[in-house]
Amino acid sequence: MSSKRTSRLLIVEDDFAIRNLLQRFLERQNYHTEAVADAQTALATFETFNPDLVILDVILPDMLGFNVCERMKRQCRDIPVILLTSLTAVEEQMTGLQWADAYITKPFHLQLLEKQVQAILRLSETFATPAKSPHLVFDDLIIDPVRREVLQNHQPVPLTALEFDLLYCLAKQPQQAWNREKLIQAVWKHQFVGDGRVVDVHIGQIRKKIEPDPRQPTLIQTVRGFGYKFALDPLKTCEV
Repeated sequence: MSSKRTSRLLIVEDDFAIRNLLQRFLERQNYHTEAVADAQTALATFETFNPDLVILDVILPDMLGFNVCERMKRQCRDIPVILLTSLTAVEEQMTGLQWADAYITKPFHLQLLEKQVQAILRLSETFATPAKSPHLVFDDLIIDPVRREVLQNHQPVPLTALEFDLLYCLAKQPQQAWNREKLIQAVWKHQFVGDGRVVDVHIGQIRKKIEPDPRQPTLIQTVRGFGYKFALDPLKTCEV
């Protein structure tokens, strides 16, 4: 059975016409959906509905979608979130991608949105980690793929699902240089829809969370004219 036949989507959109259109379209694609109009109802429904993915408008009547996304991610770190917005400034997109997994601007094509939903759900399934995988120890940084946790100086690092997958992809092959296309192939499994520069955005967010000085990164380094590499060799790998 395909993932979309069993996937539960929470739609958070205050515009009735858009909310109704999204729900009707996605239900026709055999998703199970709940649709709400405000942040407080969304947070309550999030706890009871237990969605596999959230489609979240940024501008809501009672709270910014950025804040709703952060609260959902703190409650359930691996829940994928797609932000919908008419805001097109790069700064707004950077803010959204601190927590969200994708950022789609209005107006959008329903079919493109559904392809993005499929891609992210497949990504979630692909990175369901096997029972035994090595966790990596780099000085003060520990990456545990079983629990999908990153600790730095014994404190948890709040990464999104995509940020974790990118970091683990780089760190499990230290010193190997990756270009954008190879990273998309490894992490998105050819299912990514959109601008390949989104890799740069996610790398930037990871650096803000793990680098002592994100402007002069020592962990995830830029390979000039090519891409990125994880620049430390692990102290050890441990089977868990």
